[in-house]
Amino acid sequence: MKTKIAIIGAGNLGLSLVKGLVESEQFQPYNFFLSRRNVAKLTSFKENGFKVTSNNQEAIADADLVILAVLPQKIDVVLEELKGKIAPNQLIVSLVSGVKVLDIQQILGDDIPVVRAMPNTAIAIRESMTCICTTAPNKNRIEEVTTLFELVGATVVINEEQMTSATALCACGIAFFLRAIRAASQGGNEIDFHANEALKMAAQTAKGAASLLIANNSHPEDEIDKVTSPKGCTIAGLNEMEHNGFSSSFIKGITVSAKQAGGLYKEN
Repeated sequence: MKTKIAIIGAGNLGLSLVKGLVESEQFQPYNFFLSRRNVAKLTSFKENGFKVTSNNQEAIADADLVILAVLPQKIDVVLEELKGKIAPNQLIVSLVSGVKVLDIQQILGDDIPVVRAMPNTAIAIRESMTCICTTAPNKNRIEEVTTLFELVGATVVINEEQMTSATALCACGIAFFLRAIRAASQGGNEIDFHANEALKMAAQTAKGAASLLIANNSHPEDEIDKVTSPKGCTIAGLNEMEHNGFSSSFIKGITVSAKQAGGLYKEN
């Protein structure tokens, strides 16, 4: 593919995206120009054929896509660096939590097309859930961004006002589900298994549960009903978890996360 992509803020999320796109075999290292302040952390990428720099203006010079993957608190400084250097034929794809399309265009210019995308770190293994949005004038750029992110997982196009919620459910959600898996593995360790065995069993069971929902397009309770019987051990375990606030804690964690995500940019 001839598309040239600049990653501004090549940290965990930006590099996960790069790894996933290369893994898709539709992109090669020469497609990317990676930028971050500490280029020493990009040494292995440079050795593998990626262009790297600490100069954001250099990174975007010939890019078709400019992907912003910096912290919300740093975005204004980066945008000021890029102001006047972005051309209208270059597409900005922002992965920055809480920063609206109009916030970016206010600095770069109204004629610069901007689309927001919120993936998660499973993008590195092409299993991301990526939510995509933009404003009405940029709707014609949604398809190419969707096509890009479908190479590294599933996508859904949402309204921009839903993006903060998507951040909590999908991006932060990776950590929430990992914590649930860790808890399950600790339970397995307590009842009989060595830690490494319990973790493998818990992780694969979680993967199987998610795969059932996706493959069958079913509701969780439909699948739960298949493994619960009267006076059985499954319903006993489920009820004990609910009595101790499992679902309510998970729900509250997501809602608090969404509230926090909505304020990240304002803290700048």
